[in-house]
Amino acid sequence: MMVKMSVKAALLAAMVGATTLAAQAEIRIGQTVGVTGAVAATVKESMAGAKLYLDQVNAKGGVHGEKIELVTLDDGFDVKKAEANARSLIESKGVLALFMSRGTPHTEAINQVLEEHRVALVAPSTGAMALHQPVRPYLFHVRATYQREAERAMAHLAGLGLQRVAIVHVDDSFGHDGLQGARGGLKKAGLEPVAVAKFDRSKPNFAALLPTLKAADPQAVLVIGSGTAVVEGLRSIKQAGIGGQHLTLSNNSSNGFIQMLGQDSKGIIVGQVMPMSPNYALVTQASILAKAQGLDDVSPAMLEGFAGAKVLVEALRRAGPKPSRASVHQALENLGRYDLGGLALDYSSASHSGLEFAELTVIGSSGKFRR
Repeated sequence: MMVKMSVKAALLAAMVGATTLAAQAEIRIGQTVGVTGAVAATVKESMAGAKLYLDQVNAKGGVHGEKIELVTLDDGFDVKKAEANARSLIESKGVLALFMSRGTPHTEAINQVLEEHRVALVAPSTGAMALHQPVRPYLFHVRATYQREAERAMAHLAGLGLQRVAIVHVDDSFGHDGLQGARGGLKKAGLEPVAVAKFDRSKPNFAALLPTLKAADPQAVLVIGSGTAVVEGLRSIKQAGIGGQHLTLSNNSSNGFIQMLGQDSKGIIVGQVMPMSPNYALVTQASILAKAQGLDDVSPAMLEGFAGAKVLVEALRRAGPKPSRASVHQALENLGRYDLGGLALDYSSASHSGLEFAELTVIGSSGKFRR
C-alpha cells in the first residue's frame, strides 16, 4: 500500500541540500532563488514541481543520453546575492543555462550577468512587464504577466459592483508594475483606486498604513508583494476590518502561503497563472507524477515549476547532443509554438513572453484554492 506523503514533507527533497537531481548528471543547469527568507514557502513548492518533471526525464535516460543536474544556490530573496549567485553559477560552475529565478528586481540584476555571458534564463518567476518589453534577449518567460492578472482582478471586482478599491504594494519594480496593471484594470471600468499605499520590501510596516486605508473606506484591498510581507499585510488589514474583499497575485499561490495565513486565509482571492482544471493535460500529467511519488496535492506553485521544467527540457532536446550555451539559447529563440498540455507559448526573436492564462481563485474554509 502506498503511503501518502504531504506536500510539505515532499518539499524537503527539493531544498538546497538536495539540489542534485542526478548522481551522474552531465547537463548542468543553474538556479539562484530564495530557498530561505520571505518567499521560501512558495519557492520550495515550485522547486518540487520542477523536480517532478526533471526526475521523470532523468529516469528515462535524460536528454540525448545525458542526465540533468539542477544546481541551486540560496539567495535568501536578496537582490545582490541573487546577482552574485548567478555570476558564480555561470563563471565557476559551468552551467549551460539558468532556471526559474524569483523576484522582479532580482531577475533584473541577474539579467545583466546573462547578457554579459550570453546565457539564457528559462521561466523566471516574475511577471513584470519591464522584463517582457522590450524583449530581453536571454530571458524566456513561461508565466503570464502581473499586469494581465492585476487587470483581471480589477475587472472581477468591477463586475461585482465594487467601486472602492485600495491598492497596497511593495515599493520596488515588482510593486510598481502590479500597481500599473491594477490601475489599468480600474481605468477600463471608469474607476480610480480610493487609496494607494506602499511598503518597504525588507522592513514592511503595515501598522503605519492602516489609518490611511481605513479612512479611504475601501470595499476591496489588493496587496501586491511577496511571501511573509503579504501574509503580514493581509492579516493586519483583515483584522482591522478594512475592506470586504482581499486579493493578492499569483506569486503567492502556494499551499505554504495559505498555511502561514492560517484562519486569516479564508476568502482571500488569489490570482493564478496556471490552471487547476484536470481538463488541461498539463495538470493531469503533473498530478499523475505527483501521485506516483505519494504526494497528496499539486499546488499552483508546483505546477509553475513543472511547466517551466517542460520548457527547459524541450529546449535541451532541440539543442541537440552535447548542447552549448549558444545552442540552448538558439533552441529557445527558435522554439516557436510549444504546447505544454492545453496551454501554448510561442517564442521568437520578437517575443519571449510566455502563456497568457490568468484566472482568479478563492481560498476556501478547507484551506484550499477554489475556482
